[in-house]
Amino acid sequence: MIVIEKILSEEEVTHYRQQLSKCPWGDGGKTAMGMAASVKNNNQADSSDTKVSQLANQLLSRIGETPKLVSAALPHKIFPPCFNRYSETEEYGYHVDAAVMRIPNTADVLRSDVSMTTFLSEPEEYEGGELIISTEFGQQQIKLPAGYAVVYPSSSLHKVTAVTRGQRVAAITWMQSMISETSIRQNLYQLDQTIQNLIKENNTSRAELDNLHNVYHNLIRQFAKL
Repeated sequence: MIVIEKILSEEEVTHYRQQLSKCPWGDGGKTAMGMAASVKNNNQADSSDTKVSQLANQLLSRIGETPKLVSAALPHKIFPPCFNRYSETEEYGYHVDAAVMRIPNTADVLRSDVSMTTFLSEPEEYEGGELIISTEFGQQQIKLPAGYAVVYPSSSLHKVTAVTRGQRVAAITWMQSMISETSIRQNLYQLDQTIQNLIKENNTSRAELDNLHNVYHNLIRQFAKL
């Protein structure tokens, strides 16, 4: 579970919120599959609306431009971001994201390895609405500033608690990683972040950095499934 700080700027969050306020919304439960449909109570922006698809494409581009996110997810395929809204009493009970998803308007499918929630509402704008992720270390509660995102394994049992005041707006997406095994992906992320930190500190020789880069990319070659 990794937090991506300021994937969207304050100005971009304001733009997203303004555009989404003008878009048609529908019952989010109709977009869920299997058992998730019975516990999903929210609204979702109409993905066929031009403004919604433009915002989704903008966020897709930002994913590819965010080194920490690319390092964490190593994405191979990305589901177009969806935008959801929780008003008072609305929630999404415990569920696991579908393992295989069809990319809209295509014949392609992706395996959901990594889920990402991008927060578009400030924490003080609403009460409740926490993202709860069950991990081997217990339940992790996430409620981040607008413009921040969190990525976590799609295999995790998770929920969004009921909003008791205000409104929670967020974007969600899923990625098929080049590395399907969560533990290997986590180790590669830690290795890459260590390399980046050593580069910033500028006290490691170029030869040593080249050796670490060699190990990192050879591990990707070994485990990548394309």
